[in-house]
Amino acid sequence: MRMKALVVALAISAMAVPLAAQPGPTTGQVAVDYAAKIQQGDIILRDFTFGSGETMAELRMHYATLGTPRRDASGRVTNAVMVLHGTGGTGLQFLQPQFANALFGPGEPLDITKYYVILPDNIGHGKSSKPSDGLKMGFPAYDYTDMVKAQRRMLVEGLKVDRLRLVMGTSMGCMHGFTWGQVDPGFIQAMMPMACLPMPIAGHNRMWRKAAIEGIKADPAWNGGNYASPPMMGLRVAASLLQVAGFAPLYLQKAFPTRDAADAYITQRIEASIKGIDANDTIYQIESSRNYDPSATVEQMTMPVTWINSSDDFINPWDYGVAEGFGKRLPDGKYLLIQATDDTRGHGTHTWAKFWKDELVALLARSEK
Repeated sequence: MRMKALVVALAISAMAVPLAAQPGPTTGQVAVDYAAKIQQGDIILRDFTFGSGETMAELRMHYATLGTPRRDASGRVTNAVMVLHGTGGTGLQFLQPQFANALFGPGEPLDITKYYVILPDNIGHGKSSKPSDGLKMGFPAYDYTDMVKAQRRMLVEGLKVDRLRLVMGTSMGCMHGFTWGQVDPGFIQAMMPMACLPMPIAGHNRMWRKAAIEGIKADPAWNGGNYASPPMMGLRVAASLLQVAGFAPLYLQKAFPTRDAADAYITQRIEASIKGIDANDTIYQIESSRNYDPSATVEQMTMPVTWINSSDDFINPWDYGVAEGFGKRLPDGKYLLIQATDDTRGHGTHTWAKFWKDELVALLARSEK
């Protein structure tokens, strides 16, 4: 049965557990050390062919898992959930308490005594194969379709999972969800993409990405990708743009109401982020969105879908006026818009489960088979 797309203003008054990088009030909830519970590993995909025609004899996909796979009488895994990170992230980012504590504990929506949660590092990220491993700018020019095909092979060949109970994706992971609709929608029982639009990266969204890439390349120290030491001026440009793109204006105005507080915070954020990124990896990560465009194929996503954006998202502005139309085209889809408050986190609202946890519960219920 087709569900009508719905725009819902979710005004959340309860305090959320803050990101480590965005200080704020806490709930007093005791954090569980999910890092101590994960199992990690690498799966080597042999003879991987990219959409560009380039190949790699061995492509490494790193992953972390929580919980245990359950199999039916035929041996098929029935409880696998895959959560996909955003640009520059890793699967381990979902161990943050504002996400993990709200979802993975006993009685929570993705209770790891019931679900087998898979947290991959996508191509070019984390401990998976990436330019900084040695190929530098000679690394294959991967795109989102390549990344989704690698996820699928990792699941089937490595983890022996040929069906996913649920895919959740944030930002780039949200776009990967819509890309799965092109690659193999029948693989997925339910989908929850958060913080993206199923349309080409163009206009303002492409411009700030291009500016970040060119900021790195314009630094003489980058040297065509063959730098002896990090191109710090270029990295500062890219890091500054990436930070601003993810910010939440209302929250930051409340949390840093003076010039000095704001100056100290943005300086700390940029300095910390520069230390954690590689110039070539960053170029590839941003550029991988270059040909993303599932706009013509959203009807192929026939599984139950709950798609969530937030109205304070600089990267995916609500007032483009297009999300509602795309939502109506999903055969079993529900589109929701979280209304900005001084507690929402802009583009990063996708990682704060308290803003959308009830919708996940409802999606799991309506997609039961």
